Amino acid sequence: MKSASGMMDNKNWFLAILSGVLLTCAFPKVGMWQVGWFALVPLLMAVKDLAFGQAFRIGFAAGLVHFLTLLYWLLYTMQTYGGLPIYLAVPVLFLLSAYMAIYIGLFATLMTRWTKSFWGCLVAVPVFWVSLEYLRGFLFTGFPWSFLGYSQFNQLHIIQISDIFGVYGISFLMALSNAAFFLVLEITFIQKPSERKKQIIPFRAVQALSVFVVLLAAVWIYGKWQVASFDHKLSQAPVRRITVVQGNIDQAIKWDPAFQVETTKKYINLSLSAEKHNPDMVVWPETATPFYFLNDAPLTKIVIDAVAEMGKVFLIGSPSYTYEEGKKDVEYYNSAYLIDVESKVIEKYDKVHLVPFGEYIPFKKWLPFLGKMVAHVGDFKPGKKGETLLWKSDKLGVQICFEIIFPDLSRAMVKNGAVILINITNDAWFAKTSAPYQHFSMAVFRAVENRRSLVRAANTGISGFVDPVGRVIQGSALFEDAVLTENIPIYHKKSLYTRFGDFFAVACTLMSVIFIITGSYKDKKRGGI
Repeated sequence: MKSASGMMDNKNWFLAILSGVLLTCAFPKVGMWQVGWFALVPLLMAVKDLAFGQAFRIGFAAGLVHFLTLLYWLLYTMQTYGGLPIYLAVPVLFLLSAYMAIYIGLFATLMTRWTKSFWGCLVAVPVFWVSLEYLRGFLFTGFPWSFLGYSQFNQLHIIQISDIFGVYGISFLMALSNAAFFLVLEITFIQKPSERKKQIIPFRAVQALSVFVVLLAAVWIYGKWQVASFDHKLSQAPVRRITVVQGNIDQAIKWDPAFQVETTKKYINLSLSAEKHNPDMVVWPETATPFYFLNDAPLTKIVIDAVAEMGKVFLIGSPSYTYEEGKKDVEYYNSAYLIDVESKVIEKYDKVHLVPFGEYIPFKKWLPFLGKMVAHVGDFKPGKKGETLLWKSDKLGVQICFEIIFPDLSRAMVKNGAVILINITNDAWFAKTSAPYQHFSMAVFRAVENRRSLVRAANTGISGFVDPVGRVIQGSALFEDAVLTENIPIYHKKSLYTRFGDFFAVACTLMSVIFIITGSYKDKKRGGI
């Protein structure tokens, strides 16, 4: 017969696993966005009476389940394109998920103290959650993939507060919801009879829900007002007519020399099919040209001739390199070229935030045995943060691939004058997993945060257009040829988020530090831990 403590342990592990699964279900491809508003409740129930070490283990388990099920698609990528056998790919996925799970483990540890206090719980849960998301976004180069707030990307009236608080504002509201639901359950059903004061039970439960409902209502009203306001503003705004081309090139043949001409001509023919729409600009995805543009003369001429024939401005993704005499190494870049109607290269953007093990080897000096998935070139070099491309009188903010998940990169470009955000990417690495959907959902927030139209060209999808309030105007299907054209409104004013950045997340982080210091001081004063 199991002891009561053993049964309690089993219950806690079950609650941790449940929270991990519910968190994943809130994100695409499952897309049960409503679940995110209470996904943390089982975890809070599990850790409320535990010691710090036990709480960390329970929280870590919840995080591990969440990130393993959220990032499962990395197995496919590492096996198919990284050449890793399953017995190596699984440990790599496990290690990344374990690193991410540490943050939820720390959250659970902190909650053992604050769930014991009504107001402490309502304040500390969202504050600590946002702080840990913020830290995850930049520590060790950062991996801000699928913060809790991103699960609401298609809830138009909720996400409008991103133009003040960024995605962290939605994460805060959702974490507060979890705290409120936890308190209602704790006060009404779970608390021991001896600890209850019957006269305040209904009041406390109503109080917890009221705090959340009032904030949610305020967010909803603000969102509704902003959508209506921007609909009016954008109806009077100037527009640029832009075409995105989705070539749907199989990653397995993309860099095969035998298919270089065929791939290039496919993009050209798809672009020419958009002539009837008379676009101002045609956008190709990341590394759409499977060669070094301007360095491979015959293939470059094919592209240049097509641009001249169409007489339109082109933005094309291509690898590039520079070599200077006297320097030992060639410097490679993941780039985007802006080509004018006369087939002259106007400007070039070089990707700033590179993908570890995809575009460079971190700690290469100490880990020489590790290789990259993009094996046809050496390590890429980063470009300069905040640089924009000048197109006529407009500045373009170009982000390549997963740069779009870093809010500060888009913000730096808009702060530098960008009036259109353009994300070019190649998500063929992910097949038809949930990764392309997760990637696209995060791009939506960059439009809302900065109040800019966002153009997205992806080799195999999802390509499309997002307006400054976060509406997906057009979107392509995965792994299909696609040519989409849309009138993109131009808006020039800078949002509060663009001007002041992550002040809200920083404030939450400072509050977290204060909470930890004061809590530790009280423990010492009581002779506790």
